[in-house]
Amino acid sequence: MGTGDWVSTSMPYVAPGVKGAAEAWDAEAAAKGGRGTQRIVHAGEVPAPSEVAEVFGVPIGTPVVVRRRMMYLDDVPCELTDTYYPAEIARGTGLAGTAKIRGGAVKLLAELGHTGARVREDVLARMPASEERGALQLPPDEPVLQLVRLTVDAADRPIQADVMVMRARSARLRYEIGLG
Repeated sequence: MGTGDWVSTSMPYVAPGVKGAAEAWDAEAAAKGGRGTQRIVHAGEVPAPSEVAEVFGVPIGTPVVVRRRMMYLDDVPCELTDTYYPAEIARGTGLAGTAKIRGGAVKLLAELGHTGARVREDVLARMPASEERGALQLPPDEPVLQLVRLTVDAADRPIQADVMVMRARSARLRYEIGLG
């Protein structure tokens, strides 16, 4: 699989999967002939950083739960993903721990009574911070794409925010919009 061959769509990551199905990242990588893995670097309660506080509509420093992951494609680091949840939803659940969640976090959220109804994504290109450059093993002149995804429920309450930083050179994001 060449570096320009990767096209990613968001839908499998925001809808609860079917029982027994592979996790979205594993399935997406396998469908493209690769092996997707992830390592949870940290999980637990943290003060909301400014970007998360803004999308959640809460003051900076409000307690939130984060799951920080390093994503790999064929054992090569390709994405840093921080997924945030309001503390009142995730505190004391598998979302606040480092263990793998069977069926994925979106499925667990649905089981906890929190189903996404709308998703907003903002994408920007930028130069990586030094720790991002090191973690993704990037050369000095390579930019990254940052995708911030907010998922809200039917009452327009935020239930999840993802902040993803990925190699810009090998990423292509696809958005399909239904009009009916």
